[in-house]
Amino acid sequence: MFKLFFYLIFFSVASAYCQENDNLIREFSFKDEINEDILPKKMIFTQRLVWGKKGLFRAIGISELSKKNREKELKVRRKMLNLHQFVGYLTLAGMIAQGYIGGKLYNGDNSLYSLHKKMGKAVTISYFTGAGLSLFSPPPLVNKKSKGFNSIKAHKFLATIHFSAMLATNILADKNKKTHKIAAYSAFTSYAMAILVFKF
Repeated sequence: MFKLFFYLIFFSVASAYCQENDNLIREFSFKDEINEDILPKKMIFTQRLVWGKKGLFRAIGISELSKKNREKELKVRRKMLNLHQFVGYLTLAGMIAQGYIGGKLYNGDNSLYSLHKKMGKAVTISYFTGAGLSLFSPPPLVNKKSKGFNSIKAHKFLATIHFSAMLATNILADKNKKTHKIAAYSAFTSYAMAILVFKF
């Protein structure tokens, strides 16, 4: 029964991924033209650490800062964000399965404890892999400022919530069941909302 439930989730999110595959890329602008400023003025610290003018990849010669290399980096960015989105759907499916197992466990089915721990590790690995793909992707050409509240801003705001909640979920796993459960549900809710905002 559980396997059937998991496969249904997997195929539904895979189908959603195929339909929504381009949404994230459209929001994070990928441009073919290269202008004089080949790096945006503002980057998140992880991008600056790796891809900035004095970033790690510049310092060790993996990718020297040039227009030609920036064109290649933008293609890498697109692939990384595509993968980020796909891993995001897989992580959401894992969270749903983990919530189902966790609910049974909290209702007294202790036979699922080992599975719950293993699934928790798998979801954690998947989650932080997806986060890393976004945080360490090459920066866009320009970080455009848009007025008002939009899907990108909502996605980033929710990311700060589910990132903190995921950390809390793992830290509290063996310390406090009640707060662990609250953190887990907070992580799932904010994570699901972060994915859904790209549909609107």
